[in-house]
Amino acid sequence: MQFEIIAKCHTTKARVSRMTLAHGVTMLPTFMPVATQAAIKGLTPQQVELLGVTLILNNTYHLNLRPGLKVLNEAGGAHKFQGWHRNLLTDSGGFQLVSLSKFTTITEEGALFASPFTGEPTMLTPEESISIQHAIGADIIMQLDDVVSSLTTGPRVGEAMERSVRWLDRCIRQHEQSGKKDTQNLFAIVQGGLDPALRDRCLDEMIARRDGVAGYAIGGLSGGEEKDTFWRIIKQCADKLPEERPRYSMGIGFAEDLLVCVALGVDMADCVFPTRTARFGVALTHQGPLNLKLSKHAQDFGPIDEACPCPTCSEKTSRAMLHHIVTHETVAAHALTIHNIVFQAQVMGRARSAIIAGTFPDYLRSFFSNYFGDTGYPEWCVNALRSVGVDLLENNPANVVPGKGAKWEYAKSP
Repeated sequence: MQFEIIAKCHTTKARVSRMTLAHGVTMLPTFMPVATQAAIKGLTPQQVELLGVTLILNNTYHLNLRPGLKVLNEAGGAHKFQGWHRNLLTDSGGFQLVSLSKFTTITEEGALFASPFTGEPTMLTPEESISIQHAIGADIIMQLDDVVSSLTTGPRVGEAMERSVRWLDRCIRQHEQSGKKDTQNLFAIVQGGLDPALRDRCLDEMIARRDGVAGYAIGGLSGGEEKDTFWRIIKQCADKLPEERPRYSMGIGFAEDLLVCVALGVDMADCVFPTRTARFGVALTHQGPLNLKLSKHAQDFGPIDEACPCPTCSEKTSRAMLHHIVTHETVAAHALTIHNIVFQAQVMGRARSAIIAGTFPDYLRSFFSNYFGDTGYPEWCVNALRSVGVDLLENNPANVVPGKGAKWEYAKSP
């Protein structure tokens, strides 16, 4: 990996970087669409690449179950198997310790999963996770970490953090012995729950192992915790992580979350949100999410967004047409998935351009003003951006609301 910082915001901690991997250049900050089982639902890899995406995510646990390593090896790795020619990151399978917790037992050796398909037990050790990711052939591979829900409290949080550090040592050792360190890049994952002291201890331990890793992820968040706590943990980690390594905040997908994290110094993010919400009939726009299932769109013959360059909007597919088919035809999910991926790319692309131009604080004010309008800015966003020198309330001190701030039009009545 080559990682080069090419611009920094003079107010916030945001930066623009060029990350060069075996399958090309990815400009940071970026959002990674999630292709859990080697496919973004509803799109071909060629369509995804034409949208300008240069880095996607696959999941180690799921690919190991199906199609399995034998098939992936015979195919020549996940790039060839799925027909994807750009960069690829694989999650280690650690998240499944939470999402499939009823099928999982954690020991020091690793995670013992019962297959949700057959019930057959499978032990995923740190070494096995790295070996599977080597076979997959991802450009960025993640350590296996001991993940607990962000709402977990008590001794289990500290236990998971300490085990994640020990498992990192085993992942580094396996990776270095493989001979693949020059083509595949291992990232560590910072754990510690919502406890700043545990986060600090984990940061110290993982930074001490910087020679064995190419980058760092901030894990264990986006699990229902209060957003005012979320951003403080992100800031704590981003402030302390090495400047010369990429920083990846896992599981972040809302536009406001992305931009706050970028302002706090994060370079990469991923989430199923934009593609999953498309399948629920919701289009992401710069004026907030748009629920196309609502009856008010039945006779709206304009596109989702006149200014959007995505194929759905540029071909003038109307809101009325999308409303008509959104719960009946798979083509609607296809059209909205394309649009939502382009929206996420636009949010991050405009952030990069603004950082380079020296106008990132202005971009933040403009985006939040358009996105939340007169509904009020989420208080946590105001607090987070103030911590890095940007005051969203500079011209409108009353325009703030408490709470998480997700502006969901689909929560409204038709």
